[in-house]
Amino acid sequence: MELHHAATGYPEEAPFLRRPPFISVIDDDASFRAASDSLLRTRGYTVRTFSSAQEFLRSPHLDATSCVITDVQMPDISGLDLQTLLRAQGRTVPIIFVTAFADDSARVRALREGAVCFLSKTSDASTLIGCVEAALAVRDPTHP
Repeated sequence: MELHHAATGYPEEAPFLRRPPFISVIDDDASFRAASDSLLRTRGYTVRTFSSAQEFLRSPHLDATSCVITDVQMPDISGLDLQTLLRAQGRTVPIIFVTAFADDSARVRALREGAVCFLSKTSDASTLIGCVEAALAVRDPTHP
């Protein structure tokens, strides 16, 4: 039995009815935000960038986010603290960490708390895209 969307009558699986995944990029480095935004949009994702974790947490896009890409080290709320905050709120959005500073203790903490990937900012674009695809594959099926 094929299910149909109540408002349109089209099959639920119709690809044009699905919204592209919404990726939130959080980094205090404007050049990284711009490069990530461009890369992800060319892959068909909806992207919003934020210069801080506070800006993201106050945004109207928090609930729509399918995946977070965040810097580890940021002023005020670090990426690791953001991860802890989101989990404490019951949010299961997949998180990908990026960093300019290799830190094994941060990597271990992030992955132990459920991060999908922990990357160097020097990682190539295909590695980041692979992490985004992995994050979207494991996200909570009830999340948009």
